[in-house]
Amino acid sequence: MFYLNPQYLIFMVPAIIAMMAAQWYVNSTYKKWGKVPTSSRLTGEQTTQKLLSTAELHDIEIIQIQGRLTDHYDPRKKVLSLSPAVYQGNSVASVAIAAHELGHALQDKDGYFPLRLRSMLVPAVNIGSTLGWILIMVGLFINVIGLAWLGVFAFSGGAVFALATLPVELNASSRAKMLLKNSGVILSSEEEHGVNSVLNAAALTYIASLFTAVMQLLYWISIVSGGRGRRR
Repeated sequence: MFYLNPQYLIFMVPAIIAMMAAQWYVNSTYKKWGKVPTSSRLTGEQTTQKLLSTAELHDIEIIQIQGRLTDHYDPRKKVLSLSPAVYQGNSVASVAIAAHELGHALQDKDGYFPLRLRSMLVPAVNIGSTLGWILIMVGLFINVIGLAWLGVFAFSGGAVFALATLPVELNASSRAKMLLKNSGVILSSEEEHGVNSVLNAAALTYIASLFTAVMQLLYWISIVSGGRGRRR
């Protein structure tokens, strides 16, 4: 199996470490600021309602979903989904995450191109992530390197998607910070620092995801390049 060879470990161990470190930092930051209530005492749901009114967004539905850090915005259904801790909580972390998701709704309203691009990439990425490695393995097995390179191209969609995701998430966080500050949801410099910490920690997970996707792609490129060398 490719996944058990030393070459795979060379590429993927650094990526796994980066992902684990990013997740640890997000969880520890969320845990810290999840215990600090805002001066306004607004919950994530109330914060979202207030910011929606300020932004004159009237067609967004806010719902509560199960899970931890499962918060997301669906531009197709115009639904902003918040996890229980964010929906009901009045902590700095709760309002930061709620405002971040609202940032995506604002991107949708503004026709923000990176968000539209990411949405367009989803079908291709879903197909490529499944089909890509199959084409690579079949191509190498039957010694048709062109087919294997086609698989690499299909698999590269994951890295492109991760790259497209980064500006979307960073922009949503930037919008969130501005909204929270201008709306009076956060009032002190400590709260502002907490919001920045939570959203910056979340950004690291997207950077780690991009790094992981690139390392996976480089791994498959090295495998196919090696297969071409053996063919010669």
